[in-house]
Parts: sequence; C-alpha cells; structure tokens
Amino acid sequence: MPSLICKSVIIIGKSPIMQTGLGSIMSRYFPDYDRSYCRTHEELTLLQLRRAGVVIVDISDEQRNSRNICNQYHVLQNQYRDIHWIFLVSRAIYPLAVEHLMRPESTLLSNMEPIESVVKAIRAGSENAERISQTLLIPDPDDLYDNQDEVMLTFSERKVLRLLGKGWGINQIAALLKKSNKTVSAQKNSAMRRLALTSNAEMYAWINSTKGMKELSLFSAYGEQDEWKRARQKDISLSSKSA
Repeated sequence: MPSLICKSVIIIGKSPIMQTGLGSIMSRYFPDYDRSYCRTHEELTLLQLRRAGVVIVDISDEQRNSRNICNQYHVLQNQYRDIHWIFLVSRAIYPLAVEHLMRPESTLLSNMEPIESVVKAIRAGSENAERISQTLLIPDPDDLYDNQDEVMLTFSERKVLRLLGKGWGINQIAALLKKSNKTVSAQKNSAMRRLALTSNAEMYAWINSTKGMKELSLFSAYGEQDEWKRARQKDISLSSKSA
C-alpha cells in the first residue's frame, strides 16, 4: 500500500447518508486518516486542501448544474495535483465526468459502488488507481434496450415471451397453447430476431429489463392472472386424468 505524505481526507457531498457512509469506511479501514466534511466545493478551505491526500466527492445528485460543478472541480484539480481525487458519479453525469475530471491523479467510481471498490481505490493511491470503475464501463441493460427502435411483436410472439418470463418451459407453453414444440420455438426465435437478440441469455435479460417487463405486461397481472391460473389449473387437471 503506497504511503501518502498527507494522512487527511476530505469528504464532500450533500447527502448526509453518503457522508456518514464514507466516513464509516474511512474510520474502519483507514483509522489513521484525519477526516473533514463539506457539503460543496465552496466550503473548502486552503488549509484543508493543503493537508489533504485524498478528496472523495459525491456528485451523483448534481443533475441540474453538473457541467458547472465538473468545471469547478477541474480547476481545483489543476491547482492541487498532489491530491488523489475520487469522484462518485451517476450514469447520467458519467460522460461529463470523463470529459472534465479524468486526470492521472483522479478516479471515477459509480455511486452504486460496493464498499470494497471504494477501499481499493483509496489504497491504490493516485499513482496506481484504476481510473474508471468497471461498474461505470459496463452498459446498463435497461439503457441499451430503451435506446432500441420500437419493435412490434406479434400477439403469438408476445404470448410466448410472456410465458417464458413467467418461468414456463417450451413443452409447457406448447401444451397450453395447443401447438407443437417446433411452432413455439419458431415463434420464440422470430421474436428474438425482431429484437436483435442472439442468445437465450440476451432474451431473458430483455424480458427482465424495464422495457421488456412493460412490453410484455409483466409489471401487473391485468387481464392475465385469472387466465393463466385457469390455464394452469386445466393443465394440472388434464395431467391428473392422464395419470
């Protein structure tokens, strides 16, 4: 672990919960660091900045004035290059953060980051830090699907995907809809082609995304609960008779 000359950390953020959480991380994993807290960069003092080795800034809630705030921290980074700047950002602010805050001595973390990642970033120091968290680099599936062009699925395709989303297998769906397994599989594959999905994993990811749940009416049981309950009951009855 690299030893920093300044054993002082500044935690900046408007959320008391975030401040408390970051303070708890520092007291548990870095008890030798002095801690100071600010709500915004405007509360920083020259003495704090001169003593600080690490500054952790939560800008994830700064949606309305994010560009100006990023510019302000960019100026501070230019003035205090010996500080390891760690920024907690949301996906909405991430593009601006990359544009204005990425420097050799800075690290970008997601505001949804696990504690271990925050600890790792602090321990790595400014010289060995992972510049951008993998959490930010991995696209949000919901964002990908929301950006897709609207795709019109047929009624049969929607019904097959809806049942798959409810945990039914191909054989069960075929029995319920009184179709062959081949026909049900063909409808599933047709839906996947329309949605530009290339694997079952992608299909289930789409089904469970916000867009998929909405498209397939899986958020509520409107007009469906009794239907599937009756169908399932009928299926069980038929199975009992055949047994």
